[in-house]
Amino acid sequence: MAAKKSAISIRALSKKYGKLCAVDKISLEIPEGEVFALLGPNGAGKTTTLSMLCGLLEPSAGSASVAGFDVEKQALAVRQSIGVVFQQPSVDDLLSGKENLEMHALLYGVPADGRKERIEYMLKLVGLSERQNSNVKEYSGGMRRRLEIARGLMHHPKVLFLDEPTVGLDPQTRSHIWKYIHEMPKREGTTIVFTTHYLEEAEQFADRVAIIDHGKVLAVGKPSDLVAQLGGDTVVLGTADQKTLMKMMKRMKFAKNVRLENGKVCASISDLHQNLPKLLRTAKSVNSIEIRPATLNEVFIKYTGANIREDSAEGGFWERMMSRNK
Repeated sequence: MAAKKSAISIRALSKKYGKLCAVDKISLEIPEGEVFALLGPNGAGKTTTLSMLCGLLEPSAGSASVAGFDVEKQALAVRQSIGVVFQQPSVDDLLSGKENLEMHALLYGVPADGRKERIEYMLKLVGLSERQNSNVKEYSGGMRRRLEIARGLMHHPKVLFLDEPTVGLDPQTRSHIWKYIHEMPKREGTTIVFTTHYLEEAEQFADRVAIIDHGKVLAVGKPSDLVAQLGGDTVVLGTADQKTLMKMMKRMKFAKNVRLENGKVCASISDLHQNLPKLLRTAKSVNSIEIRPATLNEVFIKYTGANIREDSAEGGFWERMMSRNK
């Protein structure tokens, strides 16, 4: 089977603000039709990366192409080929849902022949047909986000960028939003790239994930493959003699990524039911045991040394860029 053509090609892409390196030599290949996640805490460089790919921010070094167009030399062609759903709401509150889509269709040159049908299709796709004539100011947060997704897809973009598409939404609404997003590649043939700091979103909905922190890509792969690389579930052991326990566990072939975490000894243990009893028979000084199933969170901890952070360093970037361009 022939390899899929790349929708996005990124080569040593970097962005610096003085001495601060927000994005540090990122390189990625994202094939057409893939759902790809940039997973990392706020401030990791995810939004800055998307900004460069959308042509809103000039890279300090490196290069990238989106839908076959260079993001610096062919920025207009890039913007015509993509759809974007911003982190903060950007639809017009004073217009109805239908009017928002009509305005977007005009701005992007959607042909008059078939425009009405396209609007009706998108409203139906995101479940807003019955509320299409209501002003957006009357919409709930989830309805606005669905409208933004419909707007981003109105002009048949080859690539759809979603910056934290479900941030601030309740779990039920997030689930509904992902129902629509996940069907897009099949329905529209669209490549989707989304940023998130929600581990479960990346694990459930992405074909592949790039773990990014402090501007660097630390790991790339299918969520299941990244989890499998852990080598088993994580065991957290409390002990008064951490150095001796760590030294002993590092000699055990079934224990991987042995480390000290919050004063306790942690490791990924393969064949847990068989090997945990072996470990405990040897380790006499253990006074507490906790077992954490292998998940993408454990992968994140492996590569970053910490749980995903919730603090914000990048928030508001899209808003600053939009106000600058007005």
